[in-house]
Amino acid sequence: MRAVLLSLLLALGAGQLVAQEVCRQALVLALDVSGSVDAREYRLQVGGVARALSSDAVRAALLERVETPVELLVFEWSGPQDQMLLVPWTRITDAAALEDVIAQLNSVERRAEATPGTALGVAMMRGAQYLAQRGHCWRQTLDISGDGKSNLGPRPRNVKPKLEQAGITINALVIGADDPSSGDIRQSEIAELSAYFRAEVILGPDAFVEVALGFEGYADALEAKLLRELDVLVLSQR
Repeated sequence: MRAVLLSLLLALGAGQLVAQEVCRQALVLALDVSGSVDAREYRLQVGGVARALSSDAVRAALLERVETPVELLVFEWSGPQDQMLLVPWTRITDAAALEDVIAQLNSVERRAEATPGTALGVAMMRGAQYLAQRGHCWRQTLDISGDGKSNLGPRPRNVKPKLEQAGITINALVIGADDPSSGDIRQSEIAELSAYFRAEVILGPDAFVEVALGFEGYADALEAKLLRELDVLVLSQR
């Protein structure tokens, strides 16, 4: 009888552990901090993530079903050896957890030693590695921002087939403007850059490209993107 009770208690404990680990979506935000991003743009981007997460709509979407929470991680990327974790995996189970993520982002200082290159393929692989740590989540999404094409490391088109078997989704937020006022020529190539990310970066049946009209529009674009990502129904997958 004692053995039966012990087995029952162990089974119940295991069931509680599984319940605690349930996660409806693992979401990785990857921020482009390559040489084309100056100090002002860096702050607009990192601060834009904090602002988007602070919006009433995103806050409500994240906290809608805390019994099956979203797990969030944020990292920045530039050259092949320059990926840095800004916010480690955090389960958004309540408002306090979300506020902690926002506070971490608001306190970020830009590194001086990062290389100026754009290793987009490496960033895709790193994001996939982070998502592989969250196999208990029903859906894994890499949300990658960029303002230029890859110029170092493996090409995104060569990385993408290797990631298809992982079953992840990769969405992109392209930063630029059709009518630049700052004289930054890369912003005038937004249509071409969007096509590049659509062809070589995004992955999965629901994958999409969002556009930010300059870094000033980054927070609003990311908010719209997060709402679209978080609105995906995943219960049927389970």
